[in-house]
Amino acid sequence: MASKKEKAQKSLTKEEELLLQDFSRNVSTKSSALFYGNALIVSAIPIWLFWRIHQMDLYQSGILFAVGTLVSTYLVAYAYKNVKFVLKHKIALKREEAVTREMTKKFADDKKMTRKERDERILWKKNEVADYEATTFSIFYNNAFYLVLLILCSFYVLKNFGPMFNYLMSVGLAAGLLALFSTSNK
Repeated sequence: MASKKEKAQKSLTKEEELLLQDFSRNVSTKSSALFYGNALIVSAIPIWLFWRIHQMDLYQSGILFAVGTLVSTYLVAYAYKNVKFVLKHKIALKREEAVTREMTKKFADDKKMTRKERDERILWKKNEVADYEATTFSIFYNNAFYLVLLILCSFYVLKNFGPMFNYLMSVGLAAGLLALFSTSNK
């Protein structure tokens, strides 16, 4: 049975491999860097919140802030990837007609291009548009949701606890719930 699988993998063309890559859960290095950069920024916001509002000392709580920020960064980036994957397919379906129309107009004068090449370029453009929109919306949606969860945890759910416990639990709960909710198939 492994030989059939090897034959199938060897028979994939370069275009098919690119198409499979476009619809896989893996994100490009560029998207991954964008996700971790944004996640680090949004995960560092609670430091200011607890430093200024809850009056926690930056130097005494530095290790606590670093650990909370790193764990939160990982979980928020994980949520970005999950939401992007779900949204990319939905956006690709919604944008298909408009992208096809636009690309058909663009290639109308090019008589040398074959139908197959034109279809491949349209598919590539559709995936590019869907990828960009899914990435930006995933970042926006998850940032807003994370900050709402953080404020709810910090100021309402855990308001009677000490600042250190409140910070750890608020950041952990907000990031954990965000990562959990991102795994649902919307």
